[in-house]
Amino acid sequence: MRKQTILVAAAAVALAAAASAQQAPRGLDPYMPFVVPPQGNTPEAAWPVPPGLPALPARLGLGNPATAEEIAGWDISVRADGHNLPKGRGTVAEGEELYVAHCASCHGDFGEGVDRWPALIGGRGTLATDAPRRTIGSYWPYAPVVFDYIRRAMPYAAPQSLTTDEYYAITAYVLHLNELLPADATLDQDSIKTIRMPNRDGFILEARPDTPNEACMQNCRKGRPVRVTMDSRQFVPPGSGSGFSEPQ
Repeated sequence: MRKQTILVAAAAVALAAAASAQQAPRGLDPYMPFVVPPQGNTPEAAWPVPPGLPALPARLGLGNPATAEEIAGWDISVRADGHNLPKGRGTVAEGEELYVAHCASCHGDFGEGVDRWPALIGGRGTLATDAPRRTIGSYWPYAPVVFDYIRRAMPYAAPQSLTTDEYYAITAYVLHLNELLPADATLDQDSIKTIRMPNRDGFILEARPDTPNEACMQNCRKGRPVRVTMDSRQFVPPGSGSGFSEPQ
């Protein structure tokens, strides 16, 4: 009985698919209805209406226009120059208490990092060495971006759960741990833009030519000899117990 039910269901699905294909407009592939515009797939080019389909109405009658309050809830990105910083203020002293409550369990009491959680301090002068330490004090180029990341992603278990003033306070304390603010400092939307991070000049714009990569799938040797230039035994010494000691 169960086998007959499955067969009947499969037949119904097949009939429905056939009917859908018959109802599709002539010249329209139901599995790939859109045609790439002549100028290519770019964000600036609007894709034309698929052939055989009527144009969409001006309004679909779905949803409501977003209110200013709803947009403000999502529009929280802060640029490196401080654009879109919210109004607020926080002191280093206030930030210390908040840091102990929300941050120290992962980043340590003084920003040194716990276990494998990242450190927030130290590392200056190490970026050009064989063991670079990328921290807020050694790597991050702009203070407003530090605030943006802390507000956007922290605390780890409840991001964006604190007030704007509390986020300014935590940012002030983290900058103080990196010796970028004194202990009695107050941080707000204006003063944070005046802080010069140690790695401000470490990020540069580099003009690189556009080099398309054309993959070769057949006849790639073109008569040229092929030779082995690297052997896995260089990375896994024979007898190490990892992998094979001889090429397989």
